[in-house]
Amino acid sequence: MRKTKMRSRNYYGKNVFVTGASSGIGQACARMFAENGFTVTGVSRNTEERTESFPGGGSLTLRRLDVTDEAAVKEFVDDLPGVDIAVLCAGMGVAGPAETTASELTRRQMEVNYFGTLNAAQPCLTRMREQHRGLLVVIGSIAGRVSIPMQSQYSASKYALEAFTDAVRMEMKQYGVKACIIEPGDTKTGFTAARIMQDADKSSDNYGGKFEKSVAKMAADEQNGRSPDSVAKIAVALAGRKNPPARIPVGLEYKALMQLLRIMPDRGKEFILGRMYLPK
Repeated sequence: MRKTKMRSRNYYGKNVFVTGASSGIGQACARMFAENGFTVTGVSRNTEERTESFPGGGSLTLRRLDVTDEAAVKEFVDDLPGVDIAVLCAGMGVAGPAETTASELTRRQMEVNYFGTLNAAQPCLTRMREQHRGLLVVIGSIAGRVSIPMQSQYSASKYALEAFTDAVRMEMKQYGVKACIIEPGDTKTGFTAARIMQDADKSSDNYGGKFEKSVAKMAADEQNGRSPDSVAKIAVALAGRKNPPARIPVGLEYKALMQLLRIMPDRGKEFILGRMYLPK
């Protein structure tokens, strides 16, 4: 993993809390902060509990914690020695047509991606407000800006994080607490293999095979996508920004796409996304 050089100043403090820290983007963020001298506490539902020290004084402590357990998360965060920066990465994905995705899968999607983030964010924000300093970094997705066909529930959960982060920025500004949502596109992580499929055989039949082809296209794009380090570098660099932006797409191509889609009519957006994710 390449070490990202910090900006000359850290505006928030050395204590970093990371969710989803055992794999993918969360793991990359936790390690890169530790490599840059931060004291990092990373949590995940399934992880080997341990503490690792890094040159330059940084450290990474991994602990087991399920972000969907609101009471346990609050107790854990309240017991931390400090929370200056929170990087909320825990998430999972559900794929399926909007018509047929089972309600229990939809609820699970929102429980992890939205409520899990909320459970972690709220006690962190309380501590940041009380100390009049802090940075909340939420890992969203390009799918939180443009809805991806056959991933309607995942997109909905990431759209919700966009709204939440915007509200936090306005509400916490008076207390010196900043917030930013990072929007990765295709990223090569274990997320692809862990994606939950909704009735793949039935959905493929009902949609003329487009569901199967769409998911295959997504999986291929993800596995040929950017390293999770690309997201971690942005998260670490935010510690050196006194006034971070509201949102940061990862990669020039996605920044350009967001600018293009901002001025396009809805039918144009649907045409482009349909060609990308609903192959014939």
